[in-house]
Amino acid sequence: MIAVNRFKCGYCGGCVAVCPKNAITLVETFISIDEECIDCGKCLKACPMGAMEKISYER
Repeated sequence: MIAVNRFKCGYCGGCVAVCPKNAITLVETFISIDEECIDCGKCLKACPMGAMEKISYER
């Protein structure tokens, strides 16, 4: 699962541009990631602020 650290995010839209599934949307000053996200990690590499984080839930 990909999450956005809103304190680090500069809202540049770089993550939106590289998402192959168009799962990320920039709405004014809010990044939304929907269920189409495939956890490819391209947004992690594209974010100049390091605001995108991959979160794993282990059982």
